[in-house]
Amino acid sequence: MRTKLKTDEKLLLIIRRHWIKLVPAFAAWLLLAIALIWWLHNGVAFLIVLVAALYPAWEYIGWKYNLWAVTNMRVVDESGAFTRYSKESPLDKINNVEYDQDVWGRILGYGDVDIQTAAELGETSYTLIHHPKLLKDTITHAQEEYKRNQISSQATQLAQAIAKQTGSTNVPGNIPPQLVADELQKLFDLLQKGAITNEEYLLQKNKLLGNN
Repeated sequence: MRTKLKTDEKLLLIIRRHWIKLVPAFAAWLLLAIALIWWLHNGVAFLIVLVAALYPAWEYIGWKYNLWAVTNMRVVDESGAFTRYSKESPLDKINNVEYDQDVWGRILGYGDVDIQTAAELGETSYTLIHHPKLLKDTITHAQEEYKRNQISSQATQLAQAIAKQTGSTNVPGNIPPQLVADELQKLFDLLQKGAITNEEYLLQKNKLLGNN
């Protein structure tokens, strides 16, 4: 992977297209080599075989540099050995990930993966992916962890901001920040709906923030 990682970004998975993608090129070269050596039996045949080997070598280089990398922040689609192509899909912009395998795909371990992202990014389909389920599961798990980290960070900031606003520095340390934020949001929703008074809202909020 040539794309540089960002601060606090961790690489979770690098995956490529299945090796079956290389079979046609190597099979064609092998058949040509056998035919030429069988019929010609001279140095010209070996020279042609060597030159023809550039074709499967080129396909291999293209295969090697065509990869998908999953990090704890994004999915990177990268390709090109001498040229350069890179497409990034932030985890919070990915709406759905699906994979499909036919019978041979399940036997040999390849399949197709569809990644549906936000409207501005659209949908992208990848074919002949090696271990498509692994790619799908890694993205899904990375999304879940990303959301948990985001919620936890936002909850901590929210609790600290409210505590600072109310003049309290004693936010309960034994209550998970996410739970504090969730309860604060519920209280605020109840206040907006008129289910509780402003005094009740402040009382419950202070309890959550440790303001006794």
